[in-house]
Amino acid sequence: MPKNEARLNRINEELKKEISNIINFELKNSNITGMISVTKVKITPDLKYAKVYVSILNSKNIKETLAGLKKSAGFIRSELARRINLRNTPEIIFELDDSMEYGER
Repeated sequence: MPKNEARLNRINEELKKEISNIINFELKNSNITGMISVTKVKITPDLKYAKVYVSILNSKNIKETLAGLKKSAGFIRSELARRINLRNTPEIIFELDDSMEYGER
């Protein structure tokens, strides 16, 4: 299975890069505030779902920003479909990555 693993890692990296771009330059949702960085993307082996870990800094309201991202998941997914050539674009699940805060503690 290592060959498949390499492919998944490549896809993860590609998704991470594109999702970052989409969030930072394309999204126009007023609830999404602060600096959002995509720290990690983990796609399921069947390529159906992608867990996107985001860290949110300087946000007015982290919960609201995360909710805004979840609302925009459909838009982000359709943008991904245009940019990345995969047979089916994975469904995006946003998770808050609190490893940054954890590291500060």
